[in-house]
Amino acid sequence: MIARNDRLTLFLAGDVMTGRGVDQILPHPSEPEIFEDFVEDARDYVVFAEQNSGFIRKPVPPAYPWGDALGVLDREAPFARIVNLETSVTTSRSFEPKGINYRMHPANLPCLTEARIDGCVLANNHVLDFGIAGLVETLDVLRRAGIRTAGAGRDREEAERPMVFGMEGGGRLLVFAVGTESSGVPRAWAATESRPGVAFLDESSPEDLERLCRRIADAKKPGDLVVVSIHWGSNWGYAVTHSQQRIAHALVECGVDLVHGHSSHHPRPIEIHRDRLVLYGCGDLLNDYEGIGGYEGFRGELALLYLPSLERGTGRLSALRMVPMRIERMRLRRASREEAMWLARRLDSVSRDFGVRIGLADDTSLVATASSAPRPPLS
Repeated sequence: MIARNDRLTLFLAGDVMTGRGVDQILPHPSEPEIFEDFVEDARDYVVFAEQNSGFIRKPVPPAYPWGDALGVLDREAPFARIVNLETSVTTSRSFEPKGINYRMHPANLPCLTEARIDGCVLANNHVLDFGIAGLVETLDVLRRAGIRTAGAGRDREEAERPMVFGMEGGGRLLVFAVGTESSGVPRAWAATESRPGVAFLDESSPEDLERLCRRIADAKKPGDLVVVSIHWGSNWGYAVTHSQQRIAHALVECGVDLVHGHSSHHPRPIEIHRDRLVLYGCGDLLNDYEGIGGYEGFRGELALLYLPSLERGTGRLSALRMVPMRIERMRLRRASREEAMWLARRLDSVSRDFGVRIGLADDTSLVATASSAPRPPLS
C-alpha cells in the first residue's frame, strides 16, 4: 500500500454480505440450515438468484463474487481496501434468535483475501449472529489472514481500537468503527470491560458522541488522517435524520476527515461538510438478494465502488469517483451506461440538498462535486 505524496485514495464499500447464499456457492459452504420465518435452507437463496439471473456453476472460485470489481481495484490501486463485513465468519451454531443470521465458513475466507481486503469494519448487526463464540472466531480468522478489524472485540478496549495503516513518508490512516441501534445493533451487543461485543454509539447521547470525539483526539497525531465508519439507519429509503447529520458534522468538527456510513441496501445521499466527505449510506456491495421482491424502485441490484481521494496534508476531499456495478448471479458486473445514468440521477437528486451534485464521467463512473462548482454532465 503506497500513498501518493499529495493525496491518498481509498476503496470504501458498504455491506459485504458473504454469508448465507453467497457462502453456499463458495468452495466450503456452511451447513445450509438457517433460522428464518420463511426460508429454512440457505441454498434457497441460490435458487432465487438463479431464477432471476441464470444458472451458477458451483462451487465458484473464491474471487468469483467480486467479478469485474477486481480489475477496477487493480487499476485504481487504492491505498487501503475497507469494507463493512456484514457476516460472522464461524462454524458456531449458537445462533441468536433474531430472524436473519449470516455466517460464512472460515474456509471461505479467501473470498476476502483474493480481493486483497485490508480492513473489515465489524460494528454491525450481524457480527454476533452466532453468539460470542462466533464473534471471537471471526476476530481470530481475520487476524490470522492479516486483515485488520475495527468496531468489535473481546472487550470494549479492543472494540473501540481503530485500524491503523502507516503511510509512506509519515502519518497514518486511522479507521474507527461504531454501530447504532437504528441499524438494528442491539444495545446488549455493546462490548464492555469484561464482555466481547461491538463499539456501540447511542445516537441520542451527547456523552457517547463526546467520548468518541475524545478517543479520536487522543489517537490522532500530526499527519494522520481519520475515517469513522458508522453502521446506522434503516435498510431502505433516502432520508437522512437530523441526528445522523448532527453526528457527522460533529465528527468532522472534532478532526474526522471522512465519515463512512452504511446499513442501507442502496446508496444514500452524499455531503461535503467543511471540505470533508460524508457518505450517509454506501449501500450493499455483495449480497444474495437477487430474486427477492418488494423494493425494486431502489434498484438494490446496483452497487458502487467508492474511491475517495484525500489531501495528505489537510484531509480535505480532493476527488470522489464511484464506479457503478450490478449484482448478477451473485457476482459484480460493470453496470451499463443506462444503469450508471440512473444511479447518477438518483444520487444527484437526493444529494443536492446537502450541497453535492453528481455527474457521469466518460468512463461511466460517477463523480461528486460541491454544488458551487460546475456540475459534471448527466448526458
